[in-house]
Amino acid sequence: MAPTIKVAVIQMYAKPLDPEANFETASRYIHSAASQGAQLAVLPEYHLTSWEPNDPRFLPQCAQWRHYLEKYRALAKQLSVCIVPGTIVEKHDEPSSELPESATPGANETSNDDNDKPTHRLLNVCYFISSTGLILGRYVKKNLWFPERQHLSSSGRDIHQVFDTPVGKVGLLICWDLAFPEAFRELISQGAQMIIVPTFWTLRDCSQAGLDRNPSAEALFLDSVLTARAFENTCAIVFANAGGPPGKGFAGLSQIVLPFVGPVTRMGTAAEGMSVTDVDMQILEDAEDNYKVRADLARHDWHYDYRHSAKDKQ
Repeated sequence: MAPTIKVAVIQMYAKPLDPEANFETASRYIHSAASQGAQLAVLPEYHLTSWEPNDPRFLPQCAQWRHYLEKYRALAKQLSVCIVPGTIVEKHDEPSSELPESATPGANETSNDDNDKPTHRLLNVCYFISSTGLILGRYVKKNLWFPERQHLSSSGRDIHQVFDTPVGKVGLLICWDLAFPEAFRELISQGAQMIIVPTFWTLRDCSQAGLDRNPSAEALFLDSVLTARAFENTCAIVFANAGGPPGKGFAGLSQIVLPFVGPVTRMGTAAEGMSVTDVDMQILEDAEDNYKVRADLARHDWHYDYRHSAKDKQ
């Protein structure tokens, strides 16, 4: 029988541009999760700074990414709990071997041929930190939401990777990646059992035309797609979204979703909070026995071996 894993999904309100206070809030939640026996704690996207790219304080705070990554590594080791610290925006002042080779430049990338000033890139990065403080996985957000493209660099055509962790084979995605079934397929074809998705998704991400038709359109999007992805990929999805005060457009709805049963926990409002839930991984094996999605993907003659490009369509 596959194990049952206790997972804490943390729906946190990030005070804009106050990373130290936000880290302390996150730390309190993780301490509480560990005291309840959680083996894994997951935070939302942009949980250290919120999304404030036009504020002059944002770039200097993103340059502190190593400091906070090390704090989370120490916390994971201290509490013996795996941590996915949402996302940490990293400012890189010059080309580095740490950067994905195919990272697509954003508008923030600067250079000056006359005086050879270094470039800088902002990467939105999700880490998986083990209960011993080791970094087992690192993922740079690939599918950038339209306003992010002015500021962030994407991981471009780099292949999605799966990581061996104490809670099984894990894939990492971020926010708008959720809209791309190809990302999930790439992960489960490599054996991912759990896909973790830190998110900063609001009700106001919908256009006015959409809001006029349904003020809760984004909530409908999230609930529908999360359930569909769990079923169609026979995987567990851990979705940790930002929360916040009422009336500010936060969607919340953080949840853990499994095939057959749908959400095994779901935070029904945008209020800050945490849910610690048992995740029965046997359900994934039972679902795969039934739907045989992974078996089809593994076939040598499987017919969906393609990329979406103009060249492919000729």
